[in-house]
Amino acid sequence: MSEHHIASAFDRDLEGIQANLMRMGGLVESAIQSATKALIDRDPDLAAKVRVDDKKIDALDETIHAECARLIALRQPIASDLRTILGVMRIVANLERIGDYAKNLAKRTVVLLDLPEVPGASGSISRMAREVQAMLTDALEATLKQDATLAESVRHRDVEVDEMYVAFFRELVSFMLEDPRKITACMHYHFIGKNIERMGDHAVAIANQTIYQITGQMPAEKREKGTENLYRPGGDSSK
Repeated sequence: MSEHHIASAFDRDLEGIQANLMRMGGLVESAIQSATKALIDRDPDLAAKVRVDDKKIDALDETIHAECARLIALRQPIASDLRTILGVMRIVANLERIGDYAKNLAKRTVVLLDLPEVPGASGSISRMAREVQAMLTDALEATLKQDATLAESVRHRDVEVDEMYVAFFRELVSFMLEDPRKITACMHYHFIGKNIERMGDHAVAIANQTIYQITGQMPAEKREKGTENLYRPGGDSSK
């Protein structure tokens, strides 16, 4: 078989993998949106659907990893082609984790139905989730278009999510101090907020992999992180 035919077969296989990757990304974006809507609307049926639909995300995770392993074994790619496949596998792993966080959000939503409402909590969660979903959308678009500039913008926008999380955490602490009856609900909201903040970190990881695919180098690890001083007395979250 000629090198041209081998390259064409590799490209076809890779296109199929990337199509599944985008399909998985779409499911994860929908999971974030639906889980957030279930929380705001206090909708247990929608929350249950998010948990069921997570199985589709997990199935695609397994499918894509199997396809990547087969492509490596069959085509024996080198250099940038191998880097692309390994990057896809890492991106898929991050998508699967984001899906898990959305599922956890849905689980806690059901618990919160039996607890006192915390004023403003749903709105704070909604704002964080919208920003994370936008980051994920752009990270996936950067992957599809191989756009390092767009990927880099995702990395820097994560600090906004961190700052929203820090502000939300401090609001919850105030509520718990003022009304101990809301402590349990506030703790659930805190874990939801933390899950969304972690989703943002995984969106950044996807952006990092895209930059690595394009340039062959991982971005510098140091970047602004708005949660670094959250638990330090007098810590300044703006650093």
